[in-house]
Amino acid sequence: MSNTRSQQLRILLVEDDEDDFILLKDLLSDIEGTEFTLEWVSNYAAALEAVQKNQHEIYLFDCRLGESNGLELLREAIANGCKVPVIMLTGQGERENDLEAMQAGAADYLVKGEISASLLERSIRYAINRKQTLEALQESEERYALAAQGSNDGLWDWNLTTNEVYFSERWKATIGLSDQEKENFKYFNQWLQRIHPEDLERFKMKLRNHLKGITPYFESEYRIRHCNGTYLWALSRGLAVRTANGRPYRIAGSQTDLSHHRVLYDQLTGLSNRTLFIDHLERTLKRTKRQPDYLFAVIFLDCDHFKIINDSLGHLVGDRLLIQVAKRLLKCLRPGDVVARLGGDEFAILLENIRDISDATRVAQRINDDLMKPFSLMGHLVYISASIGIALNSQNCQKPEDLLRNADTAMYRAKALGKARYEVFDTTMHAQVQARLQLETSLRQALERNEFHLNYQPIISLSTNKGIGFEALVRWRNPDRGIISPADFIPVAEETGLIIPLGQWILQEACRQMKAWQEQFPVCRSLTMSVNLSRKQLSQPHLAGQIDRILKGTGLSASCLNLEVTETGLMNEHEETAAIILSEIKELGVQLSLDDFGTGYSSLSCIHSFPIDTLKLDRAFVNNMHIASKNMDIVRAIVTLARSLGIKVTAEGVETAEQLAQLQILKCDCAQGYFFSKPLAPEAVTDWIASNFPEIAIKFA
Repeated sequence: MSNTRSQQLRILLVEDDEDDFILLKDLLSDIEGTEFTLEWVSNYAAALEAVQKNQHEIYLFDCRLGESNGLELLREAIANGCKVPVIMLTGQGERENDLEAMQAGAADYLVKGEISASLLERSIRYAINRKQTLEALQESEERYALAAQGSNDGLWDWNLTTNEVYFSERWKATIGLSDQEKENFKYFNQWLQRIHPEDLERFKMKLRNHLKGITPYFESEYRIRHCNGTYLWALSRGLAVRTANGRPYRIAGSQTDLSHHRVLYDQLTGLSNRTLFIDHLERTLKRTKRQPDYLFAVIFLDCDHFKIINDSLGHLVGDRLLIQVAKRLLKCLRPGDVVARLGGDEFAILLENIRDISDATRVAQRINDDLMKPFSLMGHLVYISASIGIALNSQNCQKPEDLLRNADTAMYRAKALGKARYEVFDTTMHAQVQARLQLETSLRQALERNEFHLNYQPIISLSTNKGIGFEALVRWRNPDRGIISPADFIPVAEETGLIIPLGQWILQEACRQMKAWQEQFPVCRSLTMSVNLSRKQLSQPHLAGQIDRILKGTGLSASCLNLEVTETGLMNEHEETAAIILSEIKELGVQLSLDDFGTGYSSLSCIHSFPIDTLKLDRAFVNNMHIASKNMDIVRAIVTLARSLGIKVTAEGVETAEQLAQLQILKCDCAQGYFFSKPLAPEAVTDWIASNFPEIAIKFA
């Protein structure tokens, strides 16, 4: 074998008949001039495992492998990237498989019973030579493709001996050289001087690596200075020409202007960006004017939990996650569909030529199913899902921005309903979004216009029937809409972050008012003021310092302030931070209450993990005590548990004498509700204190 002498060829035989293995082993031993090592496996699974190890120069596959098929093995091996030549072995009655084997990618085929040592040698030699020829041809085609690409861009050819560079007219025109400048622009240093300082070292390093033979080709993306002073993005590729001993003496290549590409494509994922997506959408909308029945859909996708992953594992992991998300999205779509990254973790998809909404919902479900599979990123196993909004084209949407907005609106509905799902846009959503945007705008103005005020609901000791303090409750009186319920504006304030300045104002005003009452009525010095803290406030690292400044500024004693937190505000991704912040607040001498106790899944965990002084029994338990004995037993159990831990219990929502009597029987510490008093304006609180002065007692008949 002319090309294999003095070599040891490793051959893998896939054959379920041991007699055929022995025969082929004898035939190989008869071939002179080449040493063969024959490995034998007898089934499909073992063959596939051996092929994946890539340890042989030739594969011999039998067309029949018991219940399996050698052609299927061939196809799967090639699909998995196998480059080793395969010779198929067919039976005498299976000649119809010959053509099929060659079409599937076999290098040759041999008929059992007709194989001789010389025929086997010829077939092996032919397979190896064919592989080498194909590899050389592929390399030649790749070089030709690179040169062809260069012909459409600026060409350059650097003589490493003279250091002179030939720059084509297109190359020089890309950076705006004048005719006079073009004549003198012929040295490599002139090129380097125009590369952006931040990109220069990377450019030179990649060039050095290729000239040293470390990399098979030169490729670098960089910014180059135009004659008008601006920088444009460019991509240079090149190949070195070497002497017989491998020393480079010339390198030639091309320069591509990437300005247009960078304007229209996302640089992280390679997907279309918002500008290009809107352009696609505009063209599709124009098509619907020519074809009124043409239906398409826009999908807006936001990755759930991306911020947590990005903040906790770092931006590099976050970027790699976005790249993998983009790849999975592309796999879920048809070739003609368009997917774009709009920014951050938001993606948009244009589904062309669909039959009905079910086509779009199937795609949305397929996407979420695929995205919920784990991502392996830099040693971390990451899980995400997606909130997806879908909008169909209609006569009411003639602008691409409107369709994208509708899909975005539906996406927010999906996120509000629990994430990891899709929602289809309808017109009522738009009205709701408009109303919410108006509420958000009014909310931002309300702080500046002093539209908020506080009401105060008395808290009563059930052992003494005396008032022990008040809970501050924020109210909003809008000049156009009148009184707006906290249930409507507090969630918006939480979502927008406006709860931070609003919460600070509430705390400041409540402390100021309590101090004013204490000075007006000296016997009020022992009364406390309860103020609610939001989840967002608990995530502020300097919250204890802010509270301390407010107490010192108003002169209110820390022991007169009771801060109320909810289970949902504590049991989240910032649980450890909340525990530290609450400990800092406790060190000030401030009391802490757990509000709405019993309504969450982690009530007992909250008692154990946080420095709580008081449990506030949710009104749902109080309202249901009379319905069934088990409800009474639940309240009794909570009170007993709290007492054993040295924690007080305040019942909320007490509205009847019956509820009060039941709570007193259970020895609940305190209560509040409309039975005692509705939330009062500051002037009414003053009257309430004065009417109960000096004892500040409420007697019950």
